[in-house]
Amino acid sequence: MPPCRAVKGYALADHSRFVIETGGPIHSDYIQDEVAAVDGLEVVPTILEVVCRSTGMGFAAVARVTEDRWIACKVRDGIQFGLRSGDELNVYTTICNDIRQSRELVVISDVAADDAYREHPTPAMYGFQSYISVPIVLVDGRFFGTLCAIDPRPARLDKPETIGMFKLFAELIAFHLNAMERANASEIRLLGERNTSELREQFIAVLGHDLRNPLAAIGASAEVLLRTPLDVRATRVVGLIRATVTRMSGLIDNVMDFARGRLGGGLTLDRNADLPLAPMLRQVIAELRAVWPGRAIRTQFVIDQPVVCDHQRVGQLFSNILGNALTYGEAEQPIRVHATTAAGMFELTVANGGAPIPRAVLDNLFQPFFRGTVGRNQEGLGLGLYIASEIARAHGGTLEAESSAEETRLIFRMPLAGVAERPGG
Repeated sequence: MPPCRAVKGYALADHSRFVIETGGPIHSDYIQDEVAAVDGLEVVPTILEVVCRSTGMGFAAVARVTEDRWIACKVRDGIQFGLRSGDELNVYTTICNDIRQSRELVVISDVAADDAYREHPTPAMYGFQSYISVPIVLVDGRFFGTLCAIDPRPARLDKPETIGMFKLFAELIAFHLNAMERANASEIRLLGERNTSELREQFIAVLGHDLRNPLAAIGASAEVLLRTPLDVRATRVVGLIRATVTRMSGLIDNVMDFARGRLGGGLTLDRNADLPLAPMLRQVIAELRAVWPGRAIRTQFVIDQPVVCDHQRVGQLFSNILGNALTYGEAEQPIRVHATTAAGMFELTVANGGAPIPRAVLDNLFQPFFRGTVGRNQEGLGLGLYIASEIARAHGGTLEAESSAEETRLIFRMPLAGVAERPGG
């Protein structure tokens, strides 16, 4: 067994002698074109991102696998495994070679507890404890390669939703490869813009829907536990579970709204001029204070005129921008929230201290799946501010960002009287 090296607190096998540095061009022009085709698919980085975030695994890749070659087409490496797009492994040292022959997926949640793989040489050689790999098979039955993920820690991978997600993503990758083979360059671009977006977002919508029921069950269970006598440590743990459920519910709302908007349904609004807006804003603040105990949130509300809006949607917008301020703002400085009605407009401002947002990030802040530099516990899909901007747009308003050395401000403005809903949201 090769020597080990420490990476982020884990022991990973030094696999360098099993890596073939391609350096120059891949010898087969046909294989090189296939690898380049996957590398050029815009949907693949999102697939690898969702795979890692959904499973908690650090490394994911799409690989081209032949009888004598294993080539990384696209890689997401969060554990410094050391492979880049275009790098090769000795195919005979990989489990993907077995999958090429069997056409069956392989799922290992914990190598040490797996009867079939605890003595297998590959996990020891590459230093992983969890592994999942699904075959990518083209429409004519040809085996292309695999969608795989590994991590030096055990991970619960034998769940139907996880396996189903990998299979669906493998089918999505195969779909695009088949489309590329059938079309010329112009047709590829059209299919990539239409079909990639549609299939990806249909999947996200189904995934978000299927997560709601188990998440609701977890939340209900946490509420029951909080009403029973618990010691201090147990109360804190249950509180963390409840806060996590709240955060995950927000993420699901965002991905569902994103999918619904992109699939043509648009954001639906239920406007009401009779309900006061301030209580809803205070409720959002109370919910986020429970998630972020100890953070100071200062408010100033001067809402003395009715606002014709969808209160739940405006609450979602407010939760997204306030959550963003809590996540990225300087912890020692208070978050400042101002809401006013004046000159026929409703204005809601959330300001936080901290380093200014770079111009390049500021210009893309409201784009879907866009995230600036994130630190520990700041991970997300990058949909919150995009959804918030779409809610603002649906109300005939705007959501803008300003950032300086003194503070960063997100400003929502909309007409008090509301406007007719715009097509598509």
